[in-house]
Amino acid sequence: MAWLVGIVLALGVSAFARLVGLDRDRAFYPTVLAVIALLYDLFAAMGESTRALLVESAVAAVFLGAVALGFKRDLRIVVVALVAHGVFDLMHGYFIQNPGVPGWWPMFCLAYDATAGLCLAALLYFSAKESGSRYEALA
Repeated sequence: MAWLVGIVLALGVSAFARLVGLDRDRAFYPTVLAVIALLYDLFAAMGESTRALLVESAVAAVFLGAVALGFKRDLRIVVVALVAHGVFDLMHGYFIQNPGVPGWWPMFCLAYDATAGLCLAALLYFSAKESGSRYEALA
């Protein structure tokens, strides 16, 4: 059920962003990724684990680097980072002990991240096709 909710919410957020024009700004999906990257830090704080917070912050820093690079250079980096974060969600519990993470979170976040990444990929593809040049509509 968590994966279904993740997919539906990601599609809903992406559709809403498209409808009101939020995704016309190239900062929208990088901002989504930045928020996603920091949620495990929130869970570590909720679980009152300093060790988990330090580890999660180091991982978040990598994704925030992808946010900056993708925003400045190429939004395809954000697509890859969103999908990579989804894969990270699947593996998270094997490598990082974070007592604040809800049991349903990894599947929800995997579904959300991958769906959001695919929505951005579709937006980039169709924007490039419409404008005749890469990312002109999102510049």
